[in-house]
Amino acid sequence: MVLGCIIEFSVGALCVVMGLLIWKKQKVSLIHDYHHRNVKKEDLPAYTRLSGISMILIGGGICVTGLLNLFESSLWWIPLTVGIVLGFLVMNMAQKMYNGSWFS
Repeated sequence: MVLGCIIEFSVGALCVVMGLLIWKKQKVSLIHDYHHRNVKKEDLPAYTRLSGISMILIGGGICVTGLLNLFESSLWWIPLTVGIVLGFLVMNMAQKMYNGSWFS
């Protein structure tokens, strides 16, 4: 049980760190090349900001799930679902707005 919580928290923290690198350092190399192939150079800061925020939302949901599983295991799905849904909504918005589509 504790090992699962540690793994969940570690995976979430890794996603948060990757999101911060994408957002703050504009490490677009952490994103698949077909996801940013059509992004213009002048739109790259806005694109990496939204992509990084989406990764932070997903990672935050996973981190909170890992912490919540230490105390109350019946409510683990709430932060996980919220984090993933919000993260993918922001990621979808970034892809549509700056790249045209998901796989173009």
